[in-house]
Amino acid sequence: MQRHRVKPRPDWRQIVEAQGMHFHTIDDAVYWDESACYEFRADEIDLIEKATYELDQMCLDAVEYIIENNLFSMFQIPPRFVDYLIHSWDHDEHTIYGRFDLSYDGSGPPKLLEYNADTPTALLESSVIQWSWRLGQPLGPSYDQFNSIHERLIEAWGAANQEIGGRTVAFASLEENLEDYMTTSYLRDTAIQAGLDTLSIDVSRIGWNEHWHKFVDDSDQPIDCAFKLYPWEWMVREEFAEHLLWNTTHWFEPPWKMLLSNKALLPILHDLYPDSPYIPVASFEPFGDTFEVKPILAREGANVRVVKHGRTIAETHGPYTDSPCIYQEYAPLPDFGGVYPVLGSWIVNGHACGLGVREDRGPITQNTSRFVPHLFKI
Repeated sequence: MQRHRVKPRPDWRQIVEAQGMHFHTIDDAVYWDESACYEFRADEIDLIEKATYELDQMCLDAVEYIIENNLFSMFQIPPRFVDYLIHSWDHDEHTIYGRFDLSYDGSGPPKLLEYNADTPTALLESSVIQWSWRLGQPLGPSYDQFNSIHERLIEAWGAANQEIGGRTVAFASLEENLEDYMTTSYLRDTAIQAGLDTLSIDVSRIGWNEHWHKFVDDSDQPIDCAFKLYPWEWMVREEFAEHLLWNTTHWFEPPWKMLLSNKALLPILHDLYPDSPYIPVASFEPFGDTFEVKPILAREGANVRVVKHGRTIAETHGPYTDSPCIYQEYAPLPDFGGVYPVLGSWIVNGHACGLGVREDRGPITQNTSRFVPHLFKI
């Protein structure tokens, strides 16, 4: 695993905007950064792929364990939604995608930092944008990229279409958030390529028809199926949350993903798989003098604290100060001259199929951390 400085394409802004990435610059700072790239060996990619498959299976086993042992309170699941979640799991409701965030330095096994299982972003850049960048590099046939995300998404929607019987899927996000809107638009495009009927709607415009007991769009048409880039932990606490229990809308991601998008999963995984090379020690209580503190429901690196030898060496702020926390073994990110990359390994429809690298000047990855493309030598 190496980091290289490379020359950005002269017209890279126009290229990525034409591909739907209008959030390449955030607060006047470059987010999509092609002035560098990461190079992996083929065996390193094989190891990341293997770890992703094993982590996915361990997470699915953990869902079964959590349900069987009634551990929902650890995850802050409101009691009235427990049966709703269990019903979703028992009916094997289809999942489209997720992203495992890993610490990896090329010398040991990847370590799981967290699982973005419900509303992962950085998808468009991991799929289309960095693949286009790779095609524009004069590297020859000896280089490739770990990236079949686009094809797997189309396959995933084809499989989901069989489950929902060809019904229209509403793709919903907060359109004021450009990254969320473009990510949802990209996912909608892959669904259209898979042959699904779709529509787009802002989350805030989803209504409820009391007569039908159904969610409706802004034309008062029933929403039978929906993909929402909107977290389950927010949905079950909204004013309309009680209407979810009618179970008249089929959601992507499904309700059972509430358990995997929650950092309370990390101590459960460690309890179940204490000898896994991919699972750092994690607990609901502090241990030792070196660890990370993470709110169980925080997002985008907010309110994370890194403690080393009893001293806080890094900390982020945010709105999750009242959230219960977990304590995780500190798995430091590799240091490439003052930049620290985290690997996002994608699982789509059960297939490990791609890698996205984000880097920051500090050891905690946040929503403004840069996305840097990668390749590997065959």
